[in-house]
Amino acid sequence: MATQTKENYLKALFALHQKNDQIKVTDLAKTMGVSAPTITDMVKKLEAAGWVNYKKYKPICLTSEGLRYAATIIRKHRLSEIFLTQIMGFGWEEVHDIAEEMEHLKSVSFFTRMDELLDFPNQDPHGSPIPDVNGHVSDHAYQLLSQVEVGVQVKIMAIRESSAEFLQFLNKKNIRLKTHLTLVSRESFDQSVVISYNGEETLMISEAVSRRLYVKS
Repeated sequence: MATQTKENYLKALFALHQKNDQIKVTDLAKTMGVSAPTITDMVKKLEAAGWVNYKKYKPICLTSEGLRYAATIIRKHRLSEIFLTQIMGFGWEEVHDIAEEMEHLKSVSFFTRMDELLDFPNQDPHGSPIPDVNGHVSDHAYQLLSQVEVGVQVKIMAIRESSAEFLQFLNKKNIRLKTHLTLVSRESFDQSVVISYNGEETLMISEAVSRRLYVKS
């Protein structure tokens, strides 16, 4: 049975895998905030469990079993976040750390019952897809607000890198998932944009913010 530390490494590997299935030791070390030798030691343990393939000086590759296990951990995390917001009334900015603890619970029936109670949601409170029971993750064809042309109306579908600080910023601006907005203008100097939303509200946001909002037309 995997320890919480091993599960955290698997989650990090899964996130890196979404960008490139050939994962560098240095990238994993940066993500986990530890040294390369520490990563090597852990990767050897993950390989012994059958979750990764690894050879010295070569990229790390998740096995099919490793991918499934990692997706299961992410599924539990994202179901927990939905439960905490919809059933317990937590704000979307409050749930990550609690879900970090809940994702390590081993009871399959607990999360099966949670899924049923929530009517089988397919995304978490931040718009991230929830893997199904087989570990499959749906790929939504969203674009970043930073890629949208001026004059186009879009709807916010998901948040990229949803830190508590960023979500608190969105709360202050009254921006949520499903918020409809129109990109009014873009500054050529720094790529900041002016948006209109919620009727007549207008707001200038930085490129850094617009690159963290997934939208669709």
